[in-house]
Amino acid sequence: MTFHLTPSPCNSTSNSSTTNSTPAYGTPQHGSPTQSSFPPYDGPGDDSHPVAESRVLIVMTGGTICMRMGKDGYVPATGFLDAYLKPRPSFNDGSPTKHLPVMTNDETEVMLESLRTPPSKHARRIRYAILEFNPLLDSSSINAKGWGEIAKSIKRNYKLFDAFVILHGTDSLAYTSSALSFMISNLGKSIILTGSQAPMAELHNDATDNLLGSLIIAGHYMVPEVCLFFNHKLFRGNRATKSNAHDFRAFSSPNFNSLGKVGISTTINWNLVNRPSTLAPFSVQTSLSTAHVACLRIFPGILPEMIEGILALENLKGLVLETFGAGNMPEDERLMAVLKKGVDNGIVIVNVTQCITGSVSPLYASGTALARAGIVFGLDMTTEAALTKLSCLLAKPELTVADIRRQMSLSLRGELTEQAATSFSHPNSLLPPKLSRLTALAYAIMKGDQKSISSVLKESNEFLLNEFDYSGNTPLHLAATCRNIDILRDFLSQGASVHLRNGDGRTPLFLAADASIEVNVLLLRESGAHLHAEEVEYAKLKLKTLKWDRDSKSNEFTKTTKQRCWELAGA
Repeated sequence: MTFHLTPSPCNSTSNSSTTNSTPAYGTPQHGSPTQSSFPPYDGPGDDSHPVAESRVLIVMTGGTICMRMGKDGYVPATGFLDAYLKPRPSFNDGSPTKHLPVMTNDETEVMLESLRTPPSKHARRIRYAILEFNPLLDSSSINAKGWGEIAKSIKRNYKLFDAFVILHGTDSLAYTSSALSFMISNLGKSIILTGSQAPMAELHNDATDNLLGSLIIAGHYMVPEVCLFFNHKLFRGNRATKSNAHDFRAFSSPNFNSLGKVGISTTINWNLVNRPSTLAPFSVQTSLSTAHVACLRIFPGILPEMIEGILALENLKGLVLETFGAGNMPEDERLMAVLKKGVDNGIVIVNVTQCITGSVSPLYASGTALARAGIVFGLDMTTEAALTKLSCLLAKPELTVADIRRQMSLSLRGELTEQAATSFSHPNSLLPPKLSRLTALAYAIMKGDQKSISSVLKESNEFLLNEFDYSGNTPLHLAATCRNIDILRDFLSQGASVHLRNGDGRTPLFLAADASIEVNVLLLRESGAHLHAEEVEYAKLKLKTLKWDRDSKSNEFTKTTKQRCWELAGA
């Protein structure tokens, strides 16, 4: 089946040109080190520099949320924005229609009609457009190709929007959120998947709350993860599983706490949020396939011939084995011999528990025997995470079987809890006020004192990197104008966001270019930074007004450092 992402013909126009502009968005996103409630920033002077509007792209893949009653039951229906969002005051403030540029997967730019939410209680509005799959899918029909289409739609629009909401059916929602988490690398923006148990067309539904909650988080906070939002809770995408077929509380995260919750106020548990830690730009892997992996649930009395038949499947490269309890299976030498033969033939076999909560570990003899046979312990991974992670790793030609086995037991996207040595130290809970730490950090950055910087960050568990000081700057904004590139590199490697804007609406990249620090511009670009839409036009204007240097001997014109910096920044 071929998927196309196309706009509804009634609310879009086509344009073959492309654009690299980015949306106006990005003042403070992070609160306290453990939790934050609205407002998403709570330092001095926060109300003086709010960004009034953020932009979110909704990718509609199908699912119950957009279904209408047909002659044979519910079927996915197009025109979601016009039918269900435009008439609802919570999703439409009634402002004049505005069209936004959106890239489709055939590399065509279209202008999609957008709506804007009313202002939140902290003066933030969310402008959003909807890009629909064609055809819309029942989620039970989605596969690796569909995951690739979703990933590509995000990649092509990454610079145009501040965050992404994926509308998807619930049956395979946890598989898709897990797959996307492994397919996408160096993510610096929020990607939130959601759906509903009842269609928005129904009077009593959960679709309204799920979509609005997703938009609120996507439009106010920069959580750089693939997440799943359902029934007011934000989960890490590769930790969630569908645990109820009928209740509105359809999803849970048994082995990892939720990342956030939407209620009267919105709470984000920032101490649980993963941040990018490599100096590399956003990228997407689309070459995965689930055709080479299988999943087998062990049951009492299972025959060796059954497992042997699965391992003999043509082109099978990986198997997720759902075992009893803490990772056990029947003590049968023939079963073990069949599994050992599969491992010896190069098949990566991963052991996960059938239990909703818990982890596999070599507590019992049968579990130890599996480990000795070369079977990887998947620890507390969900089956969905194990299957999609294995599919992604197997699709990387540069990895050997040994590499894949090793990485399956490591946390790549926060999908499992790695075993660690027991710590007997008492945590230090007496931290100085946040403002004092930010001031000390700013002073150390300006002095180039890396020892003091490390000390301040260590004492505060490194949560300060995305906080705003009294002047509206994050530590990364200050480091971007500092000529000590080691400080900038250190902040980036610890997960400082390159997309946040300061009180003047400027990104760290803009400040580095404006300060003509070429090495900082190059490092920020290497880490995925790009200018915002509001900055691009100003940067182009700055570039035009700069005069070229003239060589007194050759009489030739050469670019100045300022010109090179603005060009490298993307002007």
